[in-house]
Amino acid sequence: MSRRLKTLIAAILIVFFWLPFYALLIMGLAWHVLPGAPWYVALLFYALAGTLWIVPIGLSLPWMYREPAKR
Repeated sequence: MSRRLKTLIAAILIVFFWLPFYALLIMGLAWHVLPGAPWYVALLFYALAGTLWIVPIGLSLPWMYREPAKR
């Protein structure tokens, strides 16, 4: 598979599936966790939520940029 095709597949999966799923998950979690929480819990929650969305994207980068196998 060419690098361009892998990049297209990863971009489509990330933008149309991963990010909306993650955003809805975090919103639902915040709805249940944060209403009565102190400010420092909310700060920690949003700091983690704002950082953890990148983990699956970072894991897909080596796959995207791996050279195609020579036949």
